[in-house]
Order: sequence, then C-alpha cells, then structure tokens
Amino acid sequence: MAARTPFVAGNWKMNLLLADAVALAEGLMPLVASSAGVEIAVCPTYTTLHAVGKALAGSNIQLGAQNAYVKESGAYTGEISPRMLMDVGCSWTIIGHSERRHILGEDDAFLNEKTRFALASGLNVMFCIGELLEERKSGAMNAVLERQLTRGLDGLDAELARVVVAYEPVWAIGTGETATPDQAEEAHVFVRSVIASMFGEAAAAAIRIQYGGSVKPDNAAELISRENVDGFLVGGAALKADSFAAIVNACAQ
Repeated sequence: MAARTPFVAGNWKMNLLLADAVALAEGLMPLVASSAGVEIAVCPTYTTLHAVGKALAGSNIQLGAQNAYVKESGAYTGEISPRMLMDVGCSWTIIGHSERRHILGEDDAFLNEKTRFALASGLNVMFCIGELLEERKSGAMNAVLERQLTRGLDGLDAELARVVVAYEPVWAIGTGETATPDQAEEAHVFVRSVIASMFGEAAAAAIRIQYGGSVKPDNAAELISRENVDGFLVGGAALKADSFAAIVNACAQ
C-alpha cells in the first residue's frame, strides 16, 4: 500500500444515550491503545459529543461529528456550526452521508457549501459518496460518483489535504451486504482517477479513500489489503467496542 495512514472512523448515527456512549468510548480506548499506524475517530450524537470527548481526552481516538451547518451562528433553528463542534473537541465531521442525501434531501451544491465552510472553519471532513443499487445495476455508478465528487469538492485546493473521501455503496449500508474487495478496489481506483483529473496526480495519490458499507471484523482485513482502500467508515459494527477495535486492528501496521 502507498504511504497513506489508514483511517478508521465509527459513525454512531442516531444511537446511544449518554451513559452508553461514554461506556462505549471507555471500553474502546484500551482495545486500540496500541494500534500503531492507524488513525481512529468516533462520531457520536450531538448530545453525547462533549461527554465522549472528555472520556477520550489523552487517548489516540479523535472526536468527530456527523454533520455541520454552513453558518457560524445565528437564526438557524436545529443546526450546529463547525465552531460549536470544535468547541467540544471535534476535529472531524462527516459531510454528505447517504442518509442525509437520500432521507433529508441534501444535494451536491449544498454539500459543497458545507464541505468548504467546515474546512474554512478548521474542521477536517470525511466526504461521503456512493451509488444506489439501481444506479450500479444500470451502469451509472461511475457517472454518479464522478458527479458527487466534481460538484461536492469543487473549489477546493490546498484544503483537499484535510479531506478523506468515504466511498459507501448505498446498497451495502446497514443491509449486511458488502462490496467485495474487488468491487471496493475498482470503485476506489475510479474515485482516485476523478481526484487526479480535478486536482492532479500528487493529490490523488495522497488522498485517503475509506470504504463504508457493512464493514465487519471478518471482512476488514481482506478489504484493507487492497491498494486503494485506506480505511473504513463503520456504522453498526462501531457500536460495540470489540467489533470496532477488531476492524481498527485489522488496519494496524
């Protein structure tokens, strides 16, 4: 694999009340404390971010959010700004997860605005892309991924160094279905080629591309063995310390 540090992040989605979230963080820390050569983050709910961040203080696990709005403050009821997230210890945010694209209707232009604002505010971004099952079956997968990348990352330059792309085939999220290692590698190769056309070969070689979609301890090692798979954005398996730690340790150098 190229000299890209694997990055494994847990997306806790809308799960875990305060005590359980802190317990998960506390249970995870000793299991990954010696996981050398891999970057780790967890993304809890807004209501547990502060407490989980305090629990993780001094550990090798970074704190991330699941979303961030495009304003610093103001009359935006129900939204949260990058500065507020950073105030409770976040260094990362997820932008463009398929659930926000398809359930909440966030489009490419809005996700580009979110990405640019988060980066300008100082947050690092996991930018999610991925095709629906019908798009894959119809042969539109590459066109969908190219559109999501070119529109979503438009206007970035040096900030691209603080972006990780998360490829998540929508048909594999929470379904138990997983892209085969060859399917994941094929998609990641294509993503890297689009990044190269947008930002140049050096940027494409440097950017990390996570795979997301029913990642489990028993498929992580084979997936991470592919040259262009640089880590994982983990959903369900991130809600148990032992399974998430196993995925992290599959990526350890």
